[in-house]
Amino acid sequence: MTSLEQKQHRLGLILVAFAALAWSSGGIFTRIIPSDLMTLLFWRGIFSGSAVMLFFFASEGRSALRILAGLRWPALAVAGFSALGMITGIGAIRFTSVADAMVIYATVPFVTAGLAYLFIGEMPSRSTLIASAVALAGVTIMLLGSPWGGSMFGKFLAVLMSLSMACFTVIMRRHREVAMLPAMGASAYLCSFVCFWFVSTLSVSTYEIGLIALFGVLQNALGLILYAYGSRRVPAAEATLIAALEVPLTPFWVLVFINEVPSVPTLIGGAVVLVALFAHILGEFRKTSPSEVQPFQVVP
Repeated sequence: MTSLEQKQHRLGLILVAFAALAWSSGGIFTRIIPSDLMTLLFWRGIFSGSAVMLFFFASEGRSALRILAGLRWPALAVAGFSALGMITGIGAIRFTSVADAMVIYATVPFVTAGLAYLFIGEMPSRSTLIASAVALAGVTIMLLGSPWGGSMFGKFLAVLMSLSMACFTVIMRRHREVAMLPAMGASAYLCSFVCFWFVSTLSVSTYEIGLIALFGVLQNALGLILYAYGSRRVPAAEATLIAALEVPLTPFWVLVFINEVPSVPTLIGGAVVLVALFAHILGEFRKTSPSEVQPFQVVP
């Protein structure tokens, strides 16, 4: 790996870590917004998709329409898988226990590693696999004492969520030349379209719409933008591993801002996950750069 490649890799790690940080605020918003789930997801998708597309047009300028006209199947596939992940992720928690859903979610780095190897020939590093295994153990500790045994339908949704995240991460990694930001915006709109048919009412108070707007922009849109730019710069399995920072950080923010005290296993397991992930990140940053062999094309 050349020096420039290594800089791109480090930037990717930082961007994905901040994406996980943004996503981890979801627990706070779902606690303080009183709207029913489908109404919440519908409006969040509208605000999130609009924020992503505004950022896309602002960053691309006059080239934006040309990029949109030239989008190919990878972008459409990413939009579909990302929307599926949004819907099934929330659905999994509704129809099964949080414990079941989170343990299944914690397998995403392994699923991604398998898909990346099969379809794009990308072999995960040993440190990525070790950190993934330790993080999975930490998630299991977090959920000790939580209710288990939710419905098979809920577990099925959790599996779909994990597969969808693995699939769109691998596609973005494989097709780094394709602009994926519009796909992220489209996925939020697609989520809203699906949820529209299940909402009980679209009427919400000014207070609720303000909170939902923040939810859509700061939690979902910001996370999607950062993940779109970061995941193309690091191996697919590593991207989903770093995104797992969302799991221990979510209850931490709920503790800090809402004073909802997590259980002792959650604190211990969360610490294990954080240590595993930050040790991996620091290890990647400390790798010495070999002498540059040939120039490297920077991924935009």
